[in-house]
Order: sequence, then C-alpha cells, then structure tokens
Amino acid sequence: MPEIDPLDKFLKETKERIDTHILNFLPQEHERHEVRRLYEMMRDYPLRSGKRLRPAICLLICEAFGGNLREALNTAAALELLQDWLLIHDDIEDQSDLRRGQPCLHLKYGIPMAINVGDALHCKMWEMLHSNADSLGYEIAFQILSEFSQLCNQVVEGQHIELSWVSNNRWNLTEADYWTMCVQKTAWYTCITPCRIGALIAGATTADADQFNDIGMNLGVAFQIQDDVLNLVGEVGRYGKEIAGDISEGKRTLVLIHLLSSCTKTEALRVIEIMDKSREDKTQEEIEDVLRLMGKYKSIQYAQQQSKRLAQNAFTQFTREFARLPDSRAKNLFSRLIHFVIEREY
Repeated sequence: MPEIDPLDKFLKETKERIDTHILNFLPQEHERHEVRRLYEMMRDYPLRSGKRLRPAICLLICEAFGGNLREALNTAAALELLQDWLLIHDDIEDQSDLRRGQPCLHLKYGIPMAINVGDALHCKMWEMLHSNADSLGYEIAFQILSEFSQLCNQVVEGQHIELSWVSNNRWNLTEADYWTMCVQKTAWYTCITPCRIGALIAGATTADADQFNDIGMNLGVAFQIQDDVLNLVGEVGRYGKEIAGDISEGKRTLVLIHLLSSCTKTEALRVIEIMDKSREDKTQEEIEDVLRLMGKYKSIQYAQQQSKRLAQNAFTQFTREFARLPDSRAKNLFSRLIHFVIEREY
C-alpha cells in the first residue's frame, strides 16, 4: 500500500476533529419548526468538504510552541465558523454559483435566508470563543477575542476595497493595490491570526505572535494568488467552485492586473469591455477570449511565479525567526504546509 503523506493525514484528522466539534456545538432541536429549519441550514456549509486549513495552522503553531492541542481546539473550530459565515456572505456579494462543489447557500434557500444563516453562524462563533474563559482563563480568552475583533475589522475592510473596485468600475490597479486588498481580505484570517492565536494559546509572548505578521502576509497572499490561478485552470471536482468564475464576476486578480499591463491598448480595452459586463451578459466565447489572452501574455504563469516567491519568503522567515523552536512533528508539518498552499489543487 502507498505510504500516507503525514501532512495529508494531519489535515484529514484535523477536519474530522473540527467538524465533530462544530457539529456538536451547533444547536439542533427547538420547539418551533422554523427555528429547527434554521439550525439545519446552519449545518450546511460546515458539513461540506473543505481543507480546514485555518484550524490546521492554528493547531500546528500551538503544538510547535509546546502547547496542548485540546486547549486550542475550540479556537481552531471558531476559525472555521468564521470561514463559513464569511463565505456565505461573500458568495452573495460576488453572485457566486458554487461553493465546495455544491450550489451556494443563497441559491438553495434565497438571499434573505442565506444572510440570516451567515449572521447566525457569526453569533455562534463569538459564543464559542466566549467559552474559552472556562478552559483557558479570562486573560487568554479575552486576548483571543481581541485577535478575532482585529481579524474581522481587517477582513471587512479588505472586502470593501474589492467590492469598491467593482462598484466604481476601476481597472487601473497596480500589484501594490492587489497586495493591500489581499493582506486585509485573505491573509489576516487565513494565516496571520491562526498563527498568532495558536502561539498565544501555547503561552508565547506577544512579540513572538507579532513575528507571524510578515510570515502570514506572504503566505496569505500566496494562498490567494493560488486560489485565483485555480479558478482559471482547476477542475471543478477538485476545486469545488466555478471555473473561470472570477472572469464571470469581474474580479480584479493578479492575473488580470498582469494581463492589462502587458497586452496592447486595443486588447486591454476589449478585456475591460468584457469584464465590465454582468455575469448574465458575458458569453462563454468572451470568457474564453480573456483566458486566451491570459495565455498569450503568460499572465497565469506570472501569478504562479509570484505565489511561489511569496511562499518561499514565508518559509525563509519562519525558518529564520523560529530556529530556536525544537524540531518537532508540528514544526515540520507547518513547513510542509507552506509549500502545500501553492501546490494544492483545491
């Protein structure tokens, strides 16, 4: 039999632990059938497939700093609840079709219901975090709440930046603009905060946690770029979302920014004309025209190179800054996970 990859094994084990923790925490019974229906909807996204990458990062960093994984499990699960309610709202804002291989929640139940389910999971996230006071004590529990507050502020600001680009019909964007948006929208909740709170739960100092800011920025933006690439070249069965959905939705990605800065003026005007159209008005031929130009100017390859560069920066920083940490399973797996971020196909 083929040998099981240790990182794959850890991610599968983490998914099982996190999913069990969340599903045991979410309510199921209520005297009113309408509320019971809400509870069913709240379990929809948590029951779908997914990487559970954010909880895995939190748990690995906690263990690498000598912490107890059981003490971090509740907070790691809260990170996944955060992911679920953010995705529900994000799918509505982007008018997405697929999430984790299934129709988005708002397509299954309607936009008002989906918004309310997202709000309900948001409330449960804070409830789960408050319960840390019993297991971790008030000081660390309050510190974790503060980290989540900072995280939420960063994410909504980053999302607003991206939504504003679409609302204001802005196309003259630079790579620096993309970096700023990605750091706030993606890096904080995908990498920076999971690393920080994992270390803090293990008893690390605030100075130690702060060292993960730059590491998490590089790794988080690398993650987002790889996500953008997979949206263009991935397989629906593996990726779990609509292929070329970013073109349908008019997303400003690094791939697109590179294309607009590399192609001719006539081609750029044509790309913008297509991207400006609503999802409903874009034809498959127009989407393929944009993809063809991305291939012509090697924009996808450029994005892949940038993703690899940023991941390597994160690996170098982690290796240098935390050389003092003893070699351990968790430290080695986190180093492996850095490369998984840019090698993944889902």
